Amino acid sequence: MNRQRRVRLQEAVRYLSKAETIVDAVCGEEEDSMDNVPESLQCSERFELMEEAIDNLNDAIDSIGEAKTKIETAIS
Repeated sequence: MNRQRRVRLQEAVRYLSKAETIVDAVCGEEEDSMDNVPESLQCSERFELMEEAIDNLNDAIDSIGEAKTKIETAIS
């Protein structure tokens, strides 16, 4: 792989890192919000949607990490 393509891929990794940081922050905020839901509402549909969103965000964080690793492996 030539230098120009490696530089472009390194830029992609930086973008993915930024996206990962944003998704992680939002996930943390959603977890905090979920933790503050009154016990009487923890069986509600809204609470279940919050749990599902957190699971999806955690999956997205894992996927971003995997993508970064694969790109970094391709660069080396």
